[in-house]
Amino acid sequence: MSDASTRQAIEAVFRIERSKLIAGLARMLRDLDAAEELAQDAFLAAFTDWPVTGIPDNPGAWLMTTAKRRAIDAIRRRQLHADKEAFLVDEAEQAKPFASIEDIEAAMDHDIGDHRLGLIFTACHPVLGADARAALTLRLLGGLDTGEIGRAFLTSEATIAQRIVRAKRSIGEAGVAFEVPRGRELAPRLASVLEVIYLIFNEGYAATAGDDRMRPALCQEAQRLGRVLAARLPDEPEVFGLLALMELQASRLVARTAADGSLLTLAQQNRARWDQLLVHRGLAALNRSEALGGERGPYALQARIAAHHARAKIYEATDWPGIASTYDTLAEVMPSPVIELNRAVAHSMAYGPEAGLRLLDAIAETPALQTYAPLPAARGDFLFRAGRVLEAKLQFARAAELAQNAREREFLRKRSEACG
Repeated sequence: MSDASTRQAIEAVFRIERSKLIAGLARMLRDLDAAEELAQDAFLAAFTDWPVTGIPDNPGAWLMTTAKRRAIDAIRRRQLHADKEAFLVDEAEQAKPFASIEDIEAAMDHDIGDHRLGLIFTACHPVLGADARAALTLRLLGGLDTGEIGRAFLTSEATIAQRIVRAKRSIGEAGVAFEVPRGRELAPRLASVLEVIYLIFNEGYAATAGDDRMRPALCQEAQRLGRVLAARLPDEPEVFGLLALMELQASRLVARTAADGSLLTLAQQNRARWDQLLVHRGLAALNRSEALGGERGPYALQARIAAHHARAKIYEATDWPGIASTYDTLAEVMPSPVIELNRAVAHSMAYGPEAGLRLLDAIAETPALQTYAPLPAARGDFLFRAGRVLEAKLQFARAAELAQNAREREFLRKRSEACG
């Protein structure tokens, strides 16, 4: 394998294993900064060793072993003081100091289940504000840099960097356990965890910026976390509602772009390319959510909308009145400008473009939507379908100006040009 190929392979391995490394090390060390540094050190060690020795059969295990050894070396340098050893103790041994390096290694190798799930509950601890929780989780588990997170939140990169530093400090000062909470501690944190998992999924499904419209690896990571969460919390309806929503939306990923990379609308997509295994999983998760009494949960309602699309064998068979009705309920349960915008789209499809325009007029002055590209994009679509082509052209052009993602911007420009 050439040096360039080896480098690409190492970078691919690190993208895949990074969050697992950080989660496992944070659980061991109770220190997020140290966990990130050790993960990076292991990555650099791979760049040095693998071009010579070859890529190991289990590269993830190699990286973790390397990081563990460096962690132990650091502890040795601190002479294993008892107050330092407590950071690595298992919960059942919280008051018992380690007697030796062997004890530390045993604790490191202890099987604690899914490290990343524990890390996301840590990142979503109530000691942090909502923005900090999302930013920290996207950094640690999603692997996004501060610039990408800043674009997702329409916030400067410097602000995001400060937010992450403060979040890490707050977690350390509060002595937060790197584990999934139990009992009464679970409920207050679950809603935030679900929100952050879906935020990670959405960043993969519709990237906020850059040249790529989608980042499937982020979608897959969010789905994996959702499946693990559902297995651990089998009686939580909204967990299954979120899982259903992600599985159903992910089923369309491959069909969302043409061969040249351009975006395809739902009407243009080849539904034979939709992943039927994911559709089946999504519908099963939705049934589970509703059986648990979660039919009015925000994620279950959004999953029901996705299910309407999944059940339609052709675009023309889509149950738009059913989708519009579900959006009406969702707007009551979870009122937000974006939900109202999507509701307007559904009503335009069910009852005509003028119905959609009336709903858009009701939210047109909402501050949060003034620089939101989907608002003029939706208005452009309604106007085009109503035969008001020149007005539509201006709206699509405005949407293209606001779009931060290159693929989305090109899609909107083409729609504007198509208006003549």
